[in-house]
Amino acid sequence: MDIEKLHGTDPRLYQLVAPLVMSIPVLRYNNNYPFKTSVHHKWLVATEKGVVKGFMPIDIKSTGACIDNYYVSGGNSSLLSALIDFAKKEFAGEQPLFAVSHTRDAETFKTNGFIVSKEWKLYIKMVYPPAYENKKKCV
Repeated sequence: MDIEKLHGTDPRLYQLVAPLVMSIPVLRYNNNYPFKTSVHHKWLVATEKGVVKGFMPIDIKSTGACIDNYYVSGGNSSLLSALIDFAKKEFAGEQPLFAVSHTRDAETFKTNGFIVSKEWKLYIKMVYPPAYENKKKCV
């Protein structure tokens, strides 16, 4: 499994994810909500033997990065964990890493150190605290 980080407007990103983001089953996976990107997004795209198995768009904001509208083939929790781990290494640091998780994936995010901050019917807002917060918990 390879995970590649791409800019939100990179032509390669469109080549990799366009067939999926326009697919009816993938849109259903995302509760019929469209996937979005911009110059403020970075995407993590997981491939295996040249086939896209999952992706995770991350919106970079001044208050921290936010994972939203991700997709993993077959609901694969180990793939989701790999994408989360990559996101934590790339985007968690001095600022928090937020996630809007599907309810069905909440346990995977919790296992990866995220804390629930708000719950809705279909989604859960979570946060992976900044590095200095994690250090405080160790003391």
